[in-house]
Amino acid sequence: MRSGDLTGEGPHEEPGAAEGSGTAADDHLVPYARAGGRLPPDPAADSESASESASDPDPDRAPDPGLGPAPGGEAPGPPAPPAAPAAVAAPASSVSSTAPGAPVPADAVGEERRICLLRVLPALLAVGGTVYGICTPRGFTAAPLFTAAPLLAAPLYSFLGTAVTGVAAVVGTYAVHARFAKVPDADAVTEIVTVATVAAMAAVINRVVRRGDQRLASAREIAEAAQRAVLPEPAARIGGYEVAARYEAAQADAFIGGDLYAVQDTPRGVRLIVGDVRGKGMGAVAAVAVIIGAFREAAEQEATLEAVAQRLERALAREGTRRDGLDASEGFTTAVLAELPHGDETVRILHRGHPPPLLLHPDGTVRPLPAHEPALPLGMGELADRPDRAEESRFPRGATLLLHTDGVSEARDAQGRFYDPEERLAGRSFRDPEELLAALARDVHRHCGGGLADDMALLAVRRP
Repeated sequence: MRSGDLTGEGPHEEPGAAEGSGTAADDHLVPYARAGGRLPPDPAADSESASESASDPDPDRAPDPGLGPAPGGEAPGPPAPPAAPAAVAAPASSVSSTAPGAPVPADAVGEERRICLLRVLPALLAVGGTVYGICTPRGFTAAPLFTAAPLLAAPLYSFLGTAVTGVAAVVGTYAVHARFAKVPDADAVTEIVTVATVAAMAAVINRVVRRGDQRLASAREIAEAAQRAVLPEPAARIGGYEVAARYEAAQADAFIGGDLYAVQDTPRGVRLIVGDVRGKGMGAVAAVAVIIGAFREAAEQEATLEAVAQRLERALAREGTRRDGLDASEGFTTAVLAELPHGDETVRILHRGHPPPLLLHPDGTVRPLPAHEPALPLGMGELADRPDRAEESRFPRGATLLLHTDGVSEARDAQGRFYDPEERLAGRSFRDPEELLAALARDVHRHCGGGLADDMALLAVRRP
């Protein structure tokens, strides 16, 4: 994340402040039963989804390619098939950049096309070398083409494919020289031996590359396991609300960074957090684990949202004492916490230097929920004595609360213009939170040309 304007006076961060206090919750409550992990599917929800699908008068209608239809217009097309239920902590397939329905960046498509072209080149080189040798006088040589074929095949083909390409190059070299003499002369033998040696080296290179690929695949599996442990995917329904989350890392092949989210059902309502840790790398991941762990415990035990924020502040202070260098003195986390009381059409928001949430109404109206008093990010409370204060807003039925990190609001296009989620989502409607997040992620990718400059975490909660 960028340090930016930490007081919330900039155009993208409007924090709030509040007074913290709280008492411990009932100890006999089991936090895991309300945690944000993936739970078994809700039969009622499944039957409701089935009835909605059956009532669709036009099942063949194509889905809306943009951000969804305007209210009162044509209904959106059928949603993508839902992902299979995962384990309690399994976000990698639906929260990372490889999630179903995730936008495919333009650079990724171009890279795939280039790889397909490269896979054809070894065969073209072998065939081209043979044609060149046959069609030219004896003094010309096609050895460069024959030697290049197996070398190019080594990182692209399997071991068998590389070996076949090498043999084809050696046979092609011999066939070219056999055209001029049944018994190869010294120059011909030299070329044949050279091509054969290069083909053997290509086979060795292929084995080394394959072992590297295996280690990379193992590292990716470990990264996915780490993400499942640190950022578990919330269940589709928590505390009677429809919930969806999405995480996309800006770094290629990265699964987790410094952005975070968590959802917890507690005796006082459903509590949420979305945040962005300063910095990158394993230090940021460690801070994410600390914050989420502290949040889940505090959300269950503390009576108020202000007290939860204070618990997070103390947890980060303890973590800072175990760090060295810049993170020990300047580590911080921007965050926004929310509380949805049971049976009450309200939402309480507590800002800590983070972009404000958006409230999307069924009629397409989008209303930001900014902080009326600025507040410092978590981890910087000692710099100013500003008590936390949660601010309450109405959260009517059918509305959706959208929380996001600055990877959305600070995404830029080629002209340097920031992405404005309030403007881009205004006047649109969505079937459910998952459809909202998928459409928003696609639109952000289109805005910045396919690549992200910063990680992007999204969390949407809809009141049925």
